[in-house]
Amino acid sequence: MVDESAAMKELREVFGDLDELLKNPDVGGALNARGVNVSLAIVAAEALLAYIEGDKARAAEDFDTVAEEIASRLASSKKDVS
Repeated sequence: MVDESAAMKELREVFGDLDELLKNPDVGGALNARGVNVSLAIVAAEALLAYIEGDKARAAEDFDTVAEEIASRLASSKKDVS
């Protein structure tokens, strides 16, 4: 059986690496070129980590924020095309 604390430590490290990658200017530029907002991606990653760690209230709030922002930006982009 896997030691839960070791598994959680490894997950936290992976999310730490992801956070660093998302904050890397080259990665940010590549994501921006695809229409991805890096700040929202960071919040989404933080939400997933919160969920994995059992902080479901924070995860729900962060996922809500991300979903609302993405929906709002999508609606705005559709209006701009029309």
